[in-house]
Amino acid sequence: MTKVPLVTHINVVGLELQVPQLSSLHHTQTQRNKLQKKNKKTEKKMAEANAYAALTKAFSGLGVDESLFISTLGKWNRHQRESYRVSTPGFFREDERHFQRWDDQHILQLRQEFLRLKDAVVLYTMHPWERDARLFKEALLLKVPNHDVIIETACTRSSEDLLGARKAYHSLFEHSIEEDIAHHVQSPERKLLVALVSSYRYEGPRVNDDLAKSEAKIFVNAIKNANKKKLIDEDDEIVRILSTRSKLHLKAIYSHYKEITGNFLDEDLEGDLTLKQVVQCLCVPQAYFSKILIASLRLDVNESAKDSVTRVIVTRADDDDMKLIKKEFQIKCGTTLPAKIEEVANGSYRDFLLTIISKSD
Repeated sequence: MTKVPLVTHINVVGLELQVPQLSSLHHTQTQRNKLQKKNKKTEKKMAEANAYAALTKAFSGLGVDESLFISTLGKWNRHQRESYRVSTPGFFREDERHFQRWDDQHILQLRQEFLRLKDAVVLYTMHPWERDARLFKEALLLKVPNHDVIIETACTRSSEDLLGARKAYHSLFEHSIEEDIAHHVQSPERKLLVALVSSYRYEGPRVNDDLAKSEAKIFVNAIKNANKKKLIDEDDEIVRILSTRSKLHLKAIYSHYKEITGNFLDEDLEGDLTLKQVVQCLCVPQAYFSKILIASLRLDVNESAKDSVTRVIVTRADDDDMKLIKKEFQIKCGTTLPAKIEEVANGSYRDFLLTIISKSD
């Protein structure tokens, strides 16, 4: 039997057409199929990697991304969930009995993150007096009382609102805030803190500029002559001025101090954190609160710092301060407060914070 050769050329009316050989066509199709399979595998791996990264972010930061848990994690089968556990050693570790064990500390942290939205909503819904009273109490019950909360509330509220918070404290805890501070705070700062929460400042427009200049000199001399002890220990005049003068008067002192020394008063109190915070909250609250937010809106901070984000944003949302805080934050951080919240926070908690700070736009 004669073998018929493959036809590779055809002449049609003088035109020569080249026809690919069948073996060449088959080889090209095989290569194409292999390439498609390889691309699909690559795409699948990339999709898995993206899903793992998104889920890890949803488990991290401030709050949790509830929608991603539903759309991604809820659809995974047991093998996909196992693959995620194996690929995420930051959350899971191989147990000696051969299973991926979720780190206990991270479970506790996640529980707190799931509660973060609830805490923010509850605080935001409370009457401002009750909210401040409860924040006072929580700060005092810590193993080391949180002076920041006491200072920022006592120094930034109006006289009426501070009095209202003290009344609410009576109703809620059947004690005065003054006696609880005296009981829980054993450090020299107790004298100043009690004086601050007891204050009922004048809020009118009048300022005695000569007196403000004279009292600025008291600060200049006290700081210049301070020894290793804190100013709170050494000078009752400092406590008296900070706890009794109106905020406009204190801002005049702040301005005169700068004229006399060339420095801002809070800058020269760097060695006395409590006094520095008091001066900032009374004279430049936007600088104080933006500093807290910059320090707290990060992924590597402790639980106390994370709580500060909720506290500052929720308690300042209805104040004129919020617009100034956002402006100061952008100057110091180089990005806007909403952009930073978008970067660090997750899910409904993130959306809630963005909604309440947008009211000041």
